[in-house]
Amino acid sequence: MSATEQFYPDFAARFAAFLAALPAGRYAVVGHARPDGDCIGSQVALARALRAPGRELVCVNTDPVPRRLQFCVGDTPFLRAADLPAGDWTALYVDCADLARVGDRLAARFPTPLGSFDHHLSNPGFATHNFVDTGSAAACEILAGLFLDAGLAVDATAAQALYTGISTDTGQFRFHSTSRRTFVLAAGLLARGADPAAASAELYERETAGKLQLLQRFLASFQLECGGRVCVGVLPAGTYEATGTNAEDTEGMVDYARGIDGVDIGVLIEERSDGIKASLRGKDPVLRLDRVAAQFHGGGHACAAGLNVKGATLGDFRRRLIAALAAQLAAVDAARPIS
Repeated sequence: MSATEQFYPDFAARFAAFLAALPAGRYAVVGHARPDGDCIGSQVALARALRAPGRELVCVNTDPVPRRLQFCVGDTPFLRAADLPAGDWTALYVDCADLARVGDRLAARFPTPLGSFDHHLSNPGFATHNFVDTGSAAACEILAGLFLDAGLAVDATAAQALYTGISTDTGQFRFHSTSRRTFVLAAGLLARGADPAAASAELYERETAGKLQLLQRFLASFQLECGGRVCVGVLPAGTYEATGTNAEDTEGMVDYARGIDGVDIGVLIEERSDGIKASLRGKDPVLRLDRVAAQFHGGGHACAAGLNVKGATLGDFRRRLIAALAAQLAAVDAARPIS
């Protein structure tokens, strides 16, 4: 991009006004439950970028920072939802499609956040100031572009955090959402101290023996549905206890189901004590998996979506999900032009 070209011209004036109007006070940078690289990276970067005399910024999540993402936090303060002190805090949400994504406690405490920085198709614009761009690969991409457009300082820790979020949400720059802007911003972050080799080592070369056992069980559960176009893997209740793992260890696992030749959609279903969680991953944005997830009160992106169903049983939910996916595939096929 040229020296005068902006990454997010439609947001530039609004973001400048947003920054100029931020008063002194205490700010909670809130991320979603079960945070991933884009969530943690966005929280770290926004908290650091908004630092100023008279402003206190802390990052807050329902769940802890995952083990393999702790490397990009630096000295950025993180608190669990239950540990955020009482009093007046202004909330800024990152990488959250809606209020429900942050967990019940934080959603109740901050029902009207001041700002939202997000890239999900299902985001309705629930904050006072919404910086939502569904064409961006990651919330970290949006923040990186906004910061550089506004001339904000990005220190090495923030650069590493933003790079990590972009890298993970693009599948290491492989997914459809990856654009020229993605690469230009990544290069800008490298110039400001991001280290791709260090990020890769922390993210992909620190697997535990339990994680590999979990993956082994997931792969062994694969079943093909919808004429081989859908691959479903299941983690039944008790799997985490049997392998010494937790939900954090499923990050990226559903991609194995999607990666099979001939499969259009990969599915990971987790059976929990209170219901079911499912992750959906597709190879083509035309599949609009966010619409399938919405049928179960979930959401996400065209190629990556998720959902939680309280009180559901594994067998019943699986049948309902396969039926919804089959209907979506049929609708997509019917809409394709005849060659």
